[in-house]
Amino acid sequence: MAVYNGPDATVVAGDPQALDEIAAAAEAADVRARRVPVDYASHSTQVEAIEARLLEVLAPVSPQESRLPLISTVTGEVLDTSTMDAAYWYEGLRRPVRFTEAVQQALSYGRFVEVSAHPVLTMGVQAIAEAAEQPAAVVGTLRRDEDESTRFIASAAELWV
Repeated sequence: MAVYNGPDATVVAGDPQALDEIAAAAEAADVRARRVPVDYASHSTQVEAIEARLLEVLAPVSPQESRLPLISTVTGEVLDTSTMDAAYWYEGLRRPVRFTEAVQQALSYGRFVEVSAHPVLTMGVQAIAEAAEQPAAVVGTLRRDEDESTRFIASAAELWV
């Protein structure tokens, strides 16, 4: 498992042949499945091949304590940001993304912002909120190939409405 995106969305990563088999089985069961075109399998054992190099490159990272709560998708819980060293970032690339748990944790705060380059996660946030029976107003913040300032203002206006 690579990503737990919500009650109805999971991402798997690994060997391309195995992924083809999973996709075929899903299709046969009338379950939507699609391949994401990437040249490496994040959140799988394939990342272990670059562990030493990644730890070396990220060694200069100097984590700081945050004034705002940060909910980690590595743990699914509030994280002491002063622990976000090279090992943390490696684990973020190696372990499954615990998006569902992170959103559930964020819902307990009443308001939160999830920022990503594509609005696909808004559907997951909405589904997680509904499954938890938590009221939520969910809007995207950024979209590929759109002016960031214009999109952000439009999203803020949508949220206000």
